[in-house]
Amino acid sequence: MLDFLRRHRVVLLHVSFWGLYFSWYVYQFRAEYSWLASVGYTGLSIVLYLPLVYFNYFGLLPRWLRHQRTGRYLLEFAAAFLPALALRVYVLWHFAPANVSPDYLYSPLYVLGLGVSMLFIAAFVSMLRFAVGWFELEARAKTLENAQLTAELQLLKAQINPHFLFNTLNNLQYLAYMQSPHTPEGIARLGQMMRYMIYDSNHPEVALSEELEYMQNYISLEQLRLNNPNAIAFEVAGPVAAQQIAPLILVSFLENAFKHGLATHGNGWVRVRVELEGSRCDYTVTNSRPATLSPPKKYSGAGLQNVRRRLALSYPGRHSLQIDELPEEYRVHLRLALS
Repeated sequence: MLDFLRRHRVVLLHVSFWGLYFSWYVYQFRAEYSWLASVGYTGLSIVLYLPLVYFNYFGLLPRWLRHQRTGRYLLEFAAAFLPALALRVYVLWHFAPANVSPDYLYSPLYVLGLGVSMLFIAAFVSMLRFAVGWFELEARAKTLENAQLTAELQLLKAQINPHFLFNTLNNLQYLAYMQSPHTPEGIARLGQMMRYMIYDSNHPEVALSEELEYMQNYISLEQLRLNNPNAIAFEVAGPVAAQQIAPLILVSFLENAFKHGLATHGNGWVRVRVELEGSRCDYTVTNSRPATLSPPKKYSGAGLQNVRRRLALSYPGRHSLQIDELPEEYRVHLRLALS
């Protein structure tokens, strides 16, 4: 129903205007004339309006809007208005209700009243033309905005893929160099992740279960090269089924946790928790940081700026992000209202 109203809103706008006009004047005339006379006179008045009103609406106004020649428009409108007024006066003289005073019917005041009403109706319907133009401009602007947002999101996601691939290939190179028996497993997990990144992540949203599987594969690849696999904890609480999420929205925080929590010192650790309650998703990533005498370094960078922008585009008004930099750990807490 809403789609029908959107597609036919211009026609419905015109029909509503003429319906209100017809109802109002029939109601007014019913105080003095019969029902049949009121309906007939009002209907005839509308029919006499239509040629001038829609010649101006479909012909004169669009040309004026294109070329902005006001003088030419006024001359052309006057050339159409005067014959239309003469026809209206002539017809209504012959079909006016019998009890209308001839003195009023043939007076300049009656002709002036008809002329003013014609100008008013033509001007009002012309305003509908501007409303239609506004609808079209709004639709084009919305389409352009959506296209720009889609392109920006695609660019932001494309920035993730090379970074991830570079890190993962480094891990696999390390496993191969060490002749680890886990190398084939790592290559298989990388293949699963690349399939997800190339195909599934092109959709605006994916199943949360697929996103979590991607994260688990990422963690498994990291665990393959660690001497202490227990340094990584990954926990999911709450119902995951039927939940949808923007793809690759969580992995940047996970990459930062490994970068700061494990790559910089030997006794590092990473804790990841995803908690779901209804449509709310709480994502917490905590990682150790090495003891240092220097002031804490600002937790920033291209990856974080990227994910902040993606959150703003994908979850406007539906997310909160808090990053705490404590002396011994980094903590990121992201809350999303999932669709």
